[in-house]
Amino acid sequence: MQTDNLQGVLKGQKIAYFSMEVGLTNEIPTYAGGLGTLAGDAIRSCADLKIPLIAVTLISKKNYFRQKLDANGRQSELPNEWDPEKLMTLLPNEVNVQIEGRTVKVKAWLYKYQSITGGVVPVLFLDTDFDSNSQQDREISFYLYGGNERYRLKQEAILGFGGVRMLDALGFKVRKYHMNEGHSSLLAVELLRKYAMDEEKVRELCVFTTHTPVEAGHDKFSYDVIREVLETVDLSILTDYGGKERLNMTCLALNLSNYVNGVAKRHQEISSKMFTGYEIHAITNGVHSYTWTGEAYRKLFDKYLPGWAIEPELLAKVDLVPDEEIWLAHQQQKQLLIDYANQASNSHLEPEVFTLGFARRATEYKRATLLFSNLERLRSISHKRKLQAVFAGKAHPRDEGGKRLIEQIYSFARQLKGDVEVVYLENYDMDIAAKMVSGVDVWLNTPLRPMEASGTSGMKAAHNGVMNFSVLDGWWIEGWIENLTGWAIGPHPNENIDDSVCFAKENEDLYNKLEYVIMPTFYDRRDQWISLMKNSIGKIAYYFNSHRMMRRYVTEAYL
Repeated sequence: MQTDNLQGVLKGQKIAYFSMEVGLTNEIPTYAGGLGTLAGDAIRSCADLKIPLIAVTLISKKNYFRQKLDANGRQSELPNEWDPEKLMTLLPNEVNVQIEGRTVKVKAWLYKYQSITGGVVPVLFLDTDFDSNSQQDREISFYLYGGNERYRLKQEAILGFGGVRMLDALGFKVRKYHMNEGHSSLLAVELLRKYAMDEEKVRELCVFTTHTPVEAGHDKFSYDVIREVLETVDLSILTDYGGKERLNMTCLALNLSNYVNGVAKRHQEISSKMFTGYEIHAITNGVHSYTWTGEAYRKLFDKYLPGWAIEPELLAKVDLVPDEEIWLAHQQQKQLLIDYANQASNSHLEPEVFTLGFARRATEYKRATLLFSNLERLRSISHKRKLQAVFAGKAHPRDEGGKRLIEQIYSFARQLKGDVEVVYLENYDMDIAAKMVSGVDVWLNTPLRPMEASGTSGMKAAHNGVMNFSVLDGWWIEGWIENLTGWAIGPHPNENIDDSVCFAKENEDLYNKLEYVIMPTFYDRRDQWISLMKNSIGKIAYYFNSHRMMRRYVTEAYL
């Protein structure tokens, strides 16, 4: 049976796509946020388009965590164990990775993602949880982003070294190794070993996508820890390619990849300034159209735009869909969200009320509380025309600032009770995300510039005719046409103004546009609002999808 599972996916050369996290379904909870869901969308699109890709990741048996929020919004983390045996096949092959002087046995679970087109992408989930390993080594593949610097380094060694060795052991012929963020860049060191230190050969094989414009977001490890954990690795290789003072995983990938890209045009500009001397391209992220389009809209697009799921460019013809059907489909999806939220949080959201949505990792730079900067102004706006908001998001267990944000939103919700209904949904996951992006009226995004590399939740919203109202950062700089595809919060990034002026402008835009532009259009000019919804689909969704993204990778990076 195990041999049968590999038949058909070994043929021909493959693109090996390495990602620390992959988000394919809620049943396989090996993701923490945007990086994982992006990897999942890339895999789905490759299956749809029959791009010969194989993905390599970690099994993360104990998951990220299950979020529990108390009555005051205090987050606690509960284990969320799952059993891969029910969903995938354990392959017989075994490879070794030396960690702290011990030989760690690594095996792989095979999951085959199959598209309706017949395309298949195999996904290898690396696992160390076997009797032949010591308890501490069994735990390496337990916790996604868990533990300390040493634990993270062990995981990245399993992913990079173990991933390349497993592909070899299974007989895959690899055309390119694509590092989705720097977590997997030790694979390039493994390739140097494999090809007798032929740097040009390794560079020709490697593609690197960086996802963070923030210095602190790039993994760095002290050489003291590396000496202890990776005893058998020649340190001179790491210092030559990854930095003299500390091993910078991004620099390691940059120095050993022929093709490097950021995930939005703005992100490419920032990355080029951060890492001078490297040619960094831009391939703006996208989302898997079929996955993130709600059921009511899927049916509508099937009816009027047949073939849209495989060819999302057809969404540009959304004007073929009658206005009343666009509105009805949205109302159906909104009702699903309202019913879920009211039941889950014992709240009183109303389907006819204008609804804002905000959901992403709870961390300070995302500024989830910007909407509540002036509670009196918010009350005043809602007294004129009713307003309600739905929030969701997990804070990393060690991110105290992110946890405080959730508590503050709970506090604001209590203060606004009776004036503005505010709901925070617990244990944000892919299913809740799908309900939110398809069920709110406007998607709010308020990151501190320039810290949003791309962002993809607004693209998901656009597939459902939901309007974007966002700070001009990441992908939104490319998707935004004021009053046509949505609205900007704050100044254009080209405006050189200090932080206090920028913050004042953001506040002014947030409240003024809500009160005088967005909500009056929603409540008083239905035809115009539906026209905006169609713009969101026809001018954003048709382009910001992972089919377009993966075609770009094929033509620019893989061929």
